[in-house]
Amino acid sequence: MEQSSDKGGRTRALLIVLATIGGLALLSFFAVFVLIATLLLKTGVAPTSLSPKDGVGIIDLEGVIASSDTILKNLRQFRENDRVKAIVVRIDSPGGAVGASQEIYQELKKIDKEKPVVASLINTAASGAFYAACGSRWIVSNPGTVTGSIGVIMKLPNIAGLLEKLGIKTTVIKSGKLKDLASITRELTPEERQIIQGVMDDIHRQFIEDVAKGRHLSVEKVAKLADGRIFSGRQALAIHFVDELGNFSTAIKKASEFGKIKGSPQLIYPEKDKITAIKEILEESGAESVLRFFYLLLTNSSAIPN
Repeated sequence: MEQSSDKGGRTRALLIVLATIGGLALLSFFAVFVLIATLLLKTGVAPTSLSPKDGVGIIDLEGVIASSDTILKNLRQFRENDRVKAIVVRIDSPGGAVGASQEIYQELKKIDKEKPVVASLINTAASGAFYAACGSRWIVSNPGTVTGSIGVIMKLPNIAGLLEKLGIKTTVIKSGKLKDLASITRELTPEERQIIQGVMDDIHRQFIEDVAKGRHLSVEKVAKLADGRIFSGRQALAIHFVDELGNFSTAIKKASEFGKIKGSPQLIYPEKDKITAIKEILEESGAESVLRFFYLLLTNSSAIPN
């Protein structure tokens, strides 16, 4: 029993020594990176950024367009950044809400008067996404990009039959005869259909006029192609819906030309708040993520470089 006890004691002592060595090694590892990050900060060089020089701002417009808030915020940020000489908007979206698409279109046209904006179409840039792209000075598309789809759609469900089967009845009390316009519990009246169709037609007309303005085409020409049909990037080039076939590098090169940037431009991405930045860093691996983390802790800035 005494021999077993001595062996257990030695094992525990060995584990304590190993744990201590491991802890010291880990502490030394982080201390080295703190030192490196501090030195980089003292020399004015961010761990993951190039030396400050003129660059092209990059904004991503991805997924269904439900809100314009983030895009508008990033555009304002780039407008105020003197290092940003031109902007590329990377678009991969099937479209979305009319109002949000119009806001992005209008903001791109506005900022293009101060700094050139180039749109780079990836897989899909249709409907509201194409609407937004038309606010840029130049549109670059891949040959196989799906674009176009100039049109407006509203789908109104009618569950009257289902409610009837379930024995459910609805009672509507309203202040005006059209207050329950497009109710899902009954069919549209002819008057309601006419009103909704009028709204859709007006929005469609706005879409056509803005595309014509943005693409420097006649309203008549755009109207003939504005029946909701889609185009490949190559087809879109033939009808002047895009300016050039190419990829992201093509768009960067064009933006650099417009912005009169000499040499290879630095790509500048929107600044992120610290919470978002830390979340992204935790998803990374390797020395770069550690440097980025300590840079974030040591700087007073609310943003982290990309």
